[in-house]
This record gives sequence, C-alpha cells and structure tokens, in this order.
Amino acid sequence: MQDKSVKSSKEILEKTGISRATLNNYISYGLLSKPRMFNPGEAGGPRQLGYFSDDAIERVQRIQQLRQEGMNMSEIISRMAGESNSTAPPALAPVQNISAPRLVNAIADSGLRVTLEDIPHPAYMINQSFEVVWLNEQAKRQFFAHTGTLPSTSEERNLFNLLAANGGLGEWGEMIDFHLGLAKGRLSLDAFENLCRSLSNQDSALLQQRFTEIEAIMERPVAETRLAVSRIPEENKTLKAYASFFREGILVAYTPAADKSESLLDLLSRRDEVIRTLLRRRLPVLTQLAVLVADLQSSVKICSELPPEEYFELINEMWASMGSIFRKYHGTYGKHVGDGMVYYFFPQPDSDYLTNALSCAVEIRHEMQKLSKAWQLKKNWLNELYLNTGITEGQEWLGTFQSSTSVEFVVLGDSINQAARISDFARHGAIWATKSLIGKLPTQNRTRLRYGVRRQGSDGQQLFVASSFSMVSSLLEQNGPKSEKLRDIATLPITEIIEMQTT
Repeated sequence: MQDKSVKSSKEILEKTGISRATLNNYISYGLLSKPRMFNPGEAGGPRQLGYFSDDAIERVQRIQQLRQEGMNMSEIISRMAGESNSTAPPALAPVQNISAPRLVNAIADSGLRVTLEDIPHPAYMINQSFEVVWLNEQAKRQFFAHTGTLPSTSEERNLFNLLAANGGLGEWGEMIDFHLGLAKGRLSLDAFENLCRSLSNQDSALLQQRFTEIEAIMERPVAETRLAVSRIPEENKTLKAYASFFREGILVAYTPAADKSESLLDLLSRRDEVIRTLLRRRLPVLTQLAVLVADLQSSVKICSELPPEEYFELINEMWASMGSIFRKYHGTYGKHVGDGMVYYFFPQPDSDYLTNALSCAVEIRHEMQKLSKAWQLKKNWLNELYLNTGITEGQEWLGTFQSSTSVEFVVLGDSINQAARISDFARHGAIWATKSLIGKLPTQNRTRLRYGVRRQGSDGQQLFVASSFSMVSSLLEQNGPKSEKLRDIATLPITEIIEMQTT
C-alpha cells in the first residue's frame, strides 16, 4: 500500500484539470519532481502509476495562479525557484532556475513544444497597418520601454512611431530596414506614404526614401534574417529576426544570433495555434471603424415555412456566398444574435475603410438577389429574400471576448447599436448609411456613390432627391407610426445607398 501523503498522477490530473502533456512539461521544466513509479494494486487498473510528493497539487495550482496573473513560463520558473528555496520539502528535487536566454534550448532539448507565452526573447504582432496589436514583456523592455503602456489609439501604435519616439529611427539600424522590407512586400508606395503621415517630416522622408531602395520581403511561412541593432546591449547586438505571416498581420520574433532556434521555428510552424493565441492576447485599441449590420427580413416567417434542415441550408448558403465578399473588402466578423451579420471595417494602408464598407454592402445585396431567385426556383414560392443593411462609422474600443472554444472581436460603443437600429429601419433589401459616414468619404470615392432620400410630393408620389439626407423620425412619419424601437436614433440623419460605381 502506498503512503497516503503522496499523490498519484491520476489524482493531480483530476484535481487540477491539466492534461498529462502539461504535467510532463512541468516535470521537464523542473517545476515538479520526477515521479516514483509503483503498481497501485487496483483490479483492472494500470500496472504502473507515477506518484508525487504531497504538495504537487498545490504547486500545480500555484503555476495556474501565476499564469492567470499574466506570467510566462520563464518568469514562473524563476519565481517558483525562489519560492522553493525555502518551502520545498526534501522529497522534491530542487527546481532548476532556467534563465530566460536558456529557456528555449532547455525546452528544445527536452523534446517539448514552446508556446507563444513561453518565448523568452522579444516578440510582437503588427497588423496590416503596421500597428502593434500584441507584444510580450521582453519586447516591451527591450524596444518599447519608453512608452510605459502602449498608447490607446491605433495611429499612435504605429511601429515606426513607437521606434521614432525612442531616440529616432536612425538609432535602430538594420531593424528599420527589416520592417521596411516587410512593408514593401505588402504595400504600394502610396499606401506606405499614407502609413507615414503621422511621423515628422524628416522621419517620413527617410523612410520613404529607404522604402524605394530596400528589397521586399515577400510573404512566406517564415522569413529569417540576421541584423544588428545598436540600441540594445553590446553582447546581443546581432540578432536573428523571424517574421511569420498571417492574414491578420505579421508576428515578429527575435533571438540572440548565437542561440539555437529549432523550438521557435517549431512554434511558428504551428500557425493555427499561434494565431488563436495572438487573437486571445490582442490588446484593446481605440480605433476608427465602420460597422455594417445586415438582417434577414421576415426571418421568423421564412423559418416557419421551411423544414428545419432547409432553413439551416438557406442560412448556410447565405453565409457561404457572402464570406468571400466580406474578405475581399477586409471585413472582420463580429458577434450577432440570430441569422443576421455584423462586420467591422478598419483603416487599411491600401484602401479606404468607409468605401470598403459601402462597396461590400452593395455587392452583398446583388449576391442576395441571386440567392433569392435561386430559392424561388427551388421552392416554387414567391418569397423574396432581403438583407436589410445599416452602416455607420465612429471611433470605438476594439477588443476580443473569448470562451474556451472561440475568440470573437467585439466593439464597445454606440456605433454598433446605431448600425443595428438603422438595419431595423431598412426594408426590402435597402442599404442606409449615416450622414457622418458619407461626409468622411474621400471626395473621389463620394463621386462614385449614388445616394439620397425619397420624398413624398404634393401629389402623393415618391420623388428621389439625390445627395440628400433625412432624420429617421421624418422618414418614419412618412411611412407610418413612429416605432418605439427606433426612438434612440430618431434625430440621426441617414441616407439610402442606391449604387456604388466600380473603379
């Protein structure tokens, strides 16, 4: 019979909820002593079980607590090593104090897989506009310590702005050229000039000149180079820089040139795992955006007329046919209750986000008309399928909500509520947008847009007045009794989008 003061691996897994792989990782890191193997003597049970000292569960729970507080594994190892010096019982092997520069190699030697949180060297994520959307503590200390906390607005988080604020762009040497190569692989010169608009004239001119001279780093699974950075300590001036490309942006990571990088490359090859983690860790940011909300008209009636499997088929067809259109115009999916759609459009270096939202709305309306005709033929019914669309713009906080299985982009503020209410107002597949959005369109794009409001003439007929707006309350008075649901946007000036000419 085994001593009751020791804990079996089975007990640890059940009481802490960790996986066996995670338990093995903690052993390899030195956070738990190696177990002693015994036959538990259970009929029909395993022949051998690993047994740990009686404080093993407490140590695992301590690790979980430190992870919840935001520590990565290298910091946890250091913290637990210090705590174990005075509190670890004799039965436990001493915890190895693996310093940050050695952690990747230690993990690689053990055959374990490093995770994003475990990278012991600087790493950060930049989006398509080269704004920093995630960074680890090592990057913050080594490259961005002067900022304290990252600025709240997206423009201030521009990577070149952040580096320019820390001693000037000329101080960063080959690191600037590396990022210019990444930019040139994705952006036109005009788009890059737009990206530099918030820099000083001197820095902007310097970057644009180098942009024309530098060789582009084209998209690939992982781009690797060596570079010298004069702003960091002498012993680590030469670094290996890695760039891993995703639709959402570029993950950049560094190691000292002398370090082996097999485990880091292994991490970067696990693209789905990396992007899920990055989305969970993405920092909230105050950003300009357009919000599009589209709802299926009379969805309750349509649902009641179709067998359940056909209604789900219809909704899935609708999403499948629209998905590529939203991607084409850089739309980002947002959470919506029911069978409608919410998409966000953010500033892009090579296109106007407001124009993207309007063009996308017009294109999905055309696609919905095709889908409606297909289902009329399929079902031999007279129902018309309409997506009623509302669009507005604003400056709001963007962040993520996460569950155990998914990550969702969420916008906090009035813009999403306005767009949803405008969508409730729209009928028969109409697209309505706010006056503020139309007013912020670039002039050349506004000329491509046909918009206006239908007014009732003295003879009772509807007249279309181009390039005009109306408060929602006035439109409701024309079309029927005022809706209580739309009271909060009653004074909002809006206009109907008729068509957007292609360039």
